[in-house]
Amino acid sequence: MAARSTRKKSRAKVPVQRAKPAMSPEQRAIYGEIRQGIGHLERSIGEVQRGLRKAEQKIEADARARIRALRTDARAQLRLLKAKQRSAADTVKALSTAASTSWQEVKQSADAILADARGTAASIIDRLRMVLHR
Repeated sequence: MAARSTRKKSRAKVPVQRAKPAMSPEQRAIYGEIRQGIGHLERSIGEVQRGLRKAEQKIEADARARIRALRTDARAQLRLLKAKQRSAADTVKALSTAASTSWQEVKQSADAILADARGTAASIIDRLRMVLHR
């Protein structure tokens, strides 16, 4: 058998830790003040974050309340518009069944009623758009 040659494994050098020079009492006091300032800063950041969360919650609650009010107003306006629609339909029926009126008069009456209903609808739409763009 042939003799095996063994190599010595190289060891990683461990850095030698040097002793830190002792801090003077003045340096320790300064470091303490810095740590204390960092602690104050962390508390201030926490307060700001809590304030932001509260502000967001208030804004969201206000927005929900505004949406509820807008929906209520929109339903009321829609009821008004439907009432005008029913009124216009009833008027057209009454005019068309009346034998004494001419078709020209029926058409003029219907046009006036429809123009009024369109104006009301346009007004409602404009008001809703203004509210939504605020």
